[in-house]
Amino acid sequence: MAEDKAAKQTGKEAKHQSKNAASEKNDQFDAKELQTQVTKLESQVKDLQQQLDEKDDKYLRAEAEIQNMTTHFKKERAQLLKYDGQDLAKSVLPVLDNLKRALTIEVHDENGQQLKKGIQMVHDHLISALKDHGITEIDADGKPFDPTLHQAVQTVPVEGDQKAETVVKVLQAGYQLKDRVLRPAMVVVAQ
Repeated sequence: MAEDKAAKQTGKEAKHQSKNAASEKNDQFDAKELQTQVTKLESQVKDLQQQLDEKDDKYLRAEAEIQNMTTHFKKERAQLLKYDGQDLAKSVLPVLDNLKRALTIEVHDENGQQLKKGIQMVHDHLISALKDHGITEIDADGKPFDPTLHQAVQTVPVEGDQKAETVVKVLQAGYQLKDRVLRPAMVVVAQ
């Protein structure tokens, strides 16, 4: 019996050892499989992180572009508002020139005087309306010649107390809308 007990004990130990060996083998297999899965998951995480970074970059670039476009449109709109009416003003300038020419005509009878007075009133109201909208006449007579404001159509020699490169006569008035030249003044310059 003692032998049977010893044999049973040895059999149990052998089974236990074989189970332990199988368990260790399974544990090793499971560890390798787990390591492979961990590596795959780490690779997926890395790939997803890269995709996320790319999307973040695209999003930030798109947002910056939208902000740039918004800023550009605001500036453009402000520019349009600032110079609103420029085309109308350019169209009205020849009318103003004709009114000025009409005012230079000498009249001797009462009807002519009344007509000239009416033309003067229209001229004055038109000048006032233009000034109210930021349109002013370019002051040129006796001023130094400035090619951004004046268009020289003739030059004459310097006479008396005139200075060189000075406007001596204005042939056609120039106008500007705020800081933009609508039409340069046509002038005669002393040289």
